[in-house]
Amino acid sequence: MPDAIIEAGNCRHCRELALSLRRHIGNAQIEHRETFILSDRPSEWDKYLLGSVLFIALLIGGGTASGLYTDTLIEVAAIVSAAAVFSQASGQRTPHSVLWLLIFAVALAVLQIIPLPAAIFSGLRPELLLADSELVGESQFRFVSVGVGRTIECLLFLVALAAFFLSVLRLRAEQVPALLPFFFMGVICNGLAGAIQYSLSDDIAIKGLLPFTINAGLFANENHFAALLFVSIPIVVYYGLFRGHLLSGSLGLATLLLLLLAVGSRAGVLIGLAITVLSIVFLSTRSRVSGLSIVAVFIALSVFTIGAWTKIEAEAIDPDFGRGEIARTTIEGIKENWATGVGFGNFQKAYQIYEKEGMIFRQYVNHAHNEYLEIAFEGGVLAVLLMALYFVILFMALARVRRDPLQKAAFLSVFFLLIHSLVDYPLRTEALAMTFAFMNAIIFHKGFAARQKRELIEIDHNGEKLLVPIGTPS
Repeated sequence: MPDAIIEAGNCRHCRELALSLRRHIGNAQIEHRETFILSDRPSEWDKYLLGSVLFIALLIGGGTASGLYTDTLIEVAAIVSAAAVFSQASGQRTPHSVLWLLIFAVALAVLQIIPLPAAIFSGLRPELLLADSELVGESQFRFVSVGVGRTIECLLFLVALAAFFLSVLRLRAEQVPALLPFFFMGVICNGLAGAIQYSLSDDIAIKGLLPFTINAGLFANENHFAALLFVSIPIVVYYGLFRGHLLSGSLGLATLLLLLLAVGSRAGVLIGLAITVLSIVFLSTRSRVSGLSIVAVFIALSVFTIGAWTKIEAEAIDPDFGRGEIARTTIEGIKENWATGVGFGNFQKAYQIYEKEGMIFRQYVNHAHNEYLEIAFEGGVLAVLLMALYFVILFMALARVRRDPLQKAAFLSVFFLLIHSLVDYPLRTEALAMTFAFMNAIIFHKGFAARQKRELIEIDHNGEKLLVPIGTPS
C-alpha cells in the first residue's frame, strides 16, 4: 500500500504518508512477532511451585513423631502442587517400571486398611494381634494393619512423596537443575541454625518454635541432620566441578564437613567421609578442574579423617541394649508376621509384644533403627519384594546416568542415604523423604538422556557411524 501511494503521486505529503504507513506496519509486525514469541515461551511457574514445596519441607519437616501438623501441611502442599503440575500438558515420559512400583506400593498400603475375612489370618500372626478391631466390630473380619489410623497416615505420606516425585519427572530437563537452589536454601537454613546452636552452648534444644523439639539444625534428631548434610555433598561437588563455582563449592564442602564433625553422629561422620571421596573420584573424571585442585581437596579430607577417627574412638560403637538388640527383636517379629506384616506405622505397637523383659525401660523403642527391617516387619513379604524391585530398578538406572554428572551426584546421595538407613530411620522424616524423592526424580528423569543425545554429533570413521560428544554437559 505505501508503494502504491508513492507511485500515485510525487508530492511531499504523499511521500510522508507512505513512510508513516510503512513505519506503522513495520512496528505492528514486530509487536506481533514479539507477542508470538512470548506466547510460545514455556511456563516456569511449575518449577517455582515444586521448589517452594521442597524448601518448606527442609525448613519444617525435621520432626520424627507421628501426627505433626507440619508434616500434614507439607503433604497437602505436595499433593496440591502435583495436581497443578499435572493439569498442564507435558512432553516428558515417566518410566513404566517406576510408575508400576509406586502403584504397587500404594496398593499394598491400601490393602492393609481394607477389612478381610478373619480366616485369612489364621496361623499367620500371634493371638495377641488377632483381637477384634473396634472399626469392624464383627469377629469375622480383620484388618491387616493393627493400627488403621497410623497406616492411613503412612498412606498419605507415601502418596505425597509419589506425587512430588512424579511432578518433578514431568518438568523439562532444564527445569530440574533449577530446583537445586531451593534445596541449597533449605540446607543453608539448617546449617545456619546448627552453627548457631553449637556455638551458643552445650544445651542446643529449642522448644516451642515447631511442634517438635529442635535438637540439631531444624531437625529433632541429630543423625537426620547429619544425613541432610552428607546428602548435600555430591551436589556441592557437582556445582564446584561442573558449574564453574570451584571456590564457593570448596567453601561449602568444608562447611558441611565441619558441621558433620560438630554434630557428632558416628554414621554421619563415616558416610560424610566416604561420600566426599567417592563424589570427587566419581565426578572429576569428566570435569575440567585441574588435578592440583583435587589433590588439595584430598589433603583437606585427610584432616577430616583424623577428626572423624577421634570422634568415633571417643564413643562406644554399640552398647549392650543398642541397635543390635533392637534388630534381633525386630527379626523375631518378622518371622511371625512375614506373610502380612503388622501394618505400616505400627512398629512401636507391635514391637512391644516381642520385647524382652530386660529391655523394658522408661524410654521405649519407637523405631528399629534399620529401615529395611522395619519395612519388612510392617509390610511383610510383599514389602520386601517391592524393596528388592526398587534396588533392581535403581542399579539398572546407574548404567543410563553415567554420562550426566548431576544424575551421578543424585545417585550417590540416594545410595548413601540408603546405606544410612541400615542403622537409622532417616526416610521417616518429611525433610529427608522429600529430598529422597527429589534425588530419585533426577536419576529417573528421561529428559537428561534426550539432552545427551542432542549434545552428540555423528561422524563417519572408516565407514562406521560414531557418536562423539561435542561438549561437557552441565
